[in-house]
Amino acid sequence: MSHEPRDGLHCRVVDTTLSYVRGADVPLLEQTISQAVSHAAARFADGDALVVCHQNVRLTWRELDREVTRTARGLAGLGLRPGDRAGIWASNCVEWILMQHAASRAGVVLVNVNPAYRSHELRYVLKKSHIRALFLREKDPRANYREILDDSRNGDSLPLEHVIWLGDTSWEEMIANGRDIPAFNASPDDVANIQYTSGTTGLPKGVMLTHRGLVNNGMAIGLMLQANETDRICAPVPLYHCFGSVIGSMVSVVYGATLILPSAQFDPLATLEAVHREKATALYGVPTMYVAELSHPDFGRYDLSSLKKGVMSGAPCPVELMKRVAERMHCNRLVIPYGQTESSPVITMTSVDDPFEVRVASVGKALANTEVQIIDPATKQRLPLGEQGELCTRGYLVMKGYDADPVATAEAVDSEGWLHTGDLAVLRPDGYFSFKGRAKDTIIRGGENIYPREVEDFLHTHPKIADVYVIGIPDAKLGETVLAWVQLEPGQQATAEEIRDFCKGKIAYFKVPQYIRFVDSFPQTVTKKVQKFLMREQEIRERGLEELARQVTA
Repeated sequence: MSHEPRDGLHCRVVDTTLSYVRGADVPLLEQTISQAVSHAAARFADGDALVVCHQNVRLTWRELDREVTRTARGLAGLGLRPGDRAGIWASNCVEWILMQHAASRAGVVLVNVNPAYRSHELRYVLKKSHIRALFLREKDPRANYREILDDSRNGDSLPLEHVIWLGDTSWEEMIANGRDIPAFNASPDDVANIQYTSGTTGLPKGVMLTHRGLVNNGMAIGLMLQANETDRICAPVPLYHCFGSVIGSMVSVVYGATLILPSAQFDPLATLEAVHREKATALYGVPTMYVAELSHPDFGRYDLSSLKKGVMSGAPCPVELMKRVAERMHCNRLVIPYGQTESSPVITMTSVDDPFEVRVASVGKALANTEVQIIDPATKQRLPLGEQGELCTRGYLVMKGYDADPVATAEAVDSEGWLHTGDLAVLRPDGYFSFKGRAKDTIIRGGENIYPREVEDFLHTHPKIADVYVIGIPDAKLGETVLAWVQLEPGQQATAEEIRDFCKGKIAYFKVPQYIRFVDSFPQTVTKKVQKFLMREQEIRERGLEELARQVTA
């Protein structure tokens, strides 16, 4: 599927002296997600649309479109009306994809709920987003979701009316009791999806993403991937993240490519098997996934020669790892995107045609129809080309805002429509961006975004803790891991295991501090501002992580 000649994908550097570029002008797709699915079904009717290995499901585009309509009718049968919210709290499965597309067809806003959430986080999301129906499994090897849901509802008046258990009769009953979808005027500008992401202010914020943003980000990503209907994308990444639901699912829909889900949660062996059996042409993953696949003892048993390209994202991407993936997994055209949930999610991306040295040393160019600038974080003025500053973006991809939070929205998106990412980058003279770090102190642990303030706020509820600060430190396997400096109340004693036990079952496992240091004070400036960078430097030095901290990443 082609939207314009490949030579039209070059960024336009509008001012050769200042850090501002605009991606290629490509006609936007004025479609909802539902319309994009119908369009794919009309064009690629008998081609494979979705393969879900662990559920033994294989659907053509015609079959997928039919199942989406049945599911949308089921949502209508529950009494859900256009504009209502439905949440899906599940790992990768066929029902997740059906809900993504059916919610659009029924005019319902889909709320992604991270399966790692526990009662504290789930309660907040259910109340904040006004979810009327929640779709989930009763349990899996990670958790008993029925118990967590019961705990989250205890003592609270929630808007939740329907609980639909996936893999149970309640899903089939919902489908059987379907009714005609209410008539409504669907617009690409409507909110299609709410994804929760935390900010440095603590509580998670619901990022409202539109049909236009999601569909066109899928289109723009696919241009850089040179995607088409012959592609078979193996995506072991989670669908509740934009990596899975946009870079995976939306690229598949826009280009008619096959989406392959190898397992419910990431499993390196299942991923290798899926690539081998399904002749995948593209593989997705965060760096730790590729490491697990390459190091699996059965790696050599599988034929991966069908792979041509791949996407590595979600954490800093080590150059040496990219080389190993290219050499041993045949992903010679491995690319790196950069972005965040608030930008639907990709802002810049390397192309499969870029030389290898460019793909390992940058996060690419501005996507089609996307403006990007680098500004001085203090003055908000555009910086000269080649100077480091905050990366901002503007265009179709910017979120509609944070759900019911106009103050936070105004802080993130200025009056001229620029989304302020809080990330530091440099625009090179060739139009490529180099990522320099996060101005915000986000921790990225194995592809999961962790916001220290949220963890700190929770730890402050421990009766023995007087003060606490959370930082990320380098980790060879996960990229970063969580460490907390804890100051106890006078006269109190505690162990690291006691603090971790307090967290378990209340916050997601990946947010629980792996390391805890008990201290009497924190490094501070003369104005009493805590200097987290000194804490991090001390931990790196004392734990012998200097070489790991210096590791070159793209």
